[in-house]
Amino acid sequence: MTTGPLPRIVAVVVTFNRLGLLQKLVERLGEIEGIAEVLVVDNASSDGTGEWLDARGHTGEIPLRSRTLSTNRGGAGGFHDGLAWAIDREADLVWLMDDDGLPDLDCLDKLLEETDNLDFWGPLVVDEDDPGRLVFPIRLPGGTRVVHAVDDVRRAARADRIDGIVIPFNGVLVTKELVDRIGLPREEFFIWGDDHEYRLRAEEAGARVATVVTATVRHPSVGNLGTPMMFGRTTYNDSPSDLKHYCMARNNLVNLRDYRGPLHAAAFVVKTAWFYTFTRPSPARLRLSLRAMRAGIAGDFDGHRRYLS
Repeated sequence: MTTGPLPRIVAVVVTFNRLGLLQKLVERLGEIEGIAEVLVVDNASSDGTGEWLDARGHTGEIPLRSRTLSTNRGGAGGFHDGLAWAIDREADLVWLMDDDGLPDLDCLDKLLEETDNLDFWGPLVVDEDDPGRLVFPIRLPGGTRVVHAVDDVRRAARADRIDGIVIPFNGVLVTKELVDRIGLPREEFFIWGDDHEYRLRAEEAGARVATVVTATVRHPSVGNLGTPMMFGRTTYNDSPSDLKHYCMARNNLVNLRDYRGPLHAAAFVVKTAWFYTFTRPSPARLRLSLRAMRAGIAGDFDGHRRYLS
């Protein structure tokens, strides 16, 4: 743990139409020592979030500031805005989180034990109803093994860490120095893949990335991620939401092209075509996928707006 002056830690929360969850999270942040202030970015919510935030100046004894965006800019736009805001407010470390996570009371303390030697790191994200299960399974570095149980990932850790892996933006810490080096999340991604892209960009810049397995954020279950395909050899993220699927297809293709090369991007196109032709036949969803992918290749990041309700 650092022995120098304590860093100025600013928590950034991005929210959209989940006032009940936001209220629980804000209350919890007010119970955690070490936070200098909490900044909440409201993505133009329509459920009274803005009014509730306007009436609050503190959570516990921690200053609480908020801003409501004029339009919904998705998680990517919210974290782009919130991270810039925190740096402008002279944060040394920024603690980034969605509104549906709830960090344990000792989560920040556990993360701060690694302050001296990491740039971008975060906790395990566990199922709030089954804390022995990970909400987002972790593929262990150096192989193909994917772990779903908290005990398994902790057994695989070295010195309470899994280096090379982090699950943004669910209670992750990022240093000001790294933000100065790599910039802000890609706001044009709207949702899906912006967090992965930020991690890939950090790694490309030589950032030291890790998951601290003693630190925990509790999160609602998201169900099984990935539908089996190709006789169980792989999986595909098939969302019932046209908005989420459009952004996934577009942004994932862009990430693969930019960070892994054209062959990996082409393989994703083939995988998508296979899934909606053979695994779960849907000409309409295949057309939507190809439209999203063409937009990504062309650098058009406005097409998702047609699916906003």
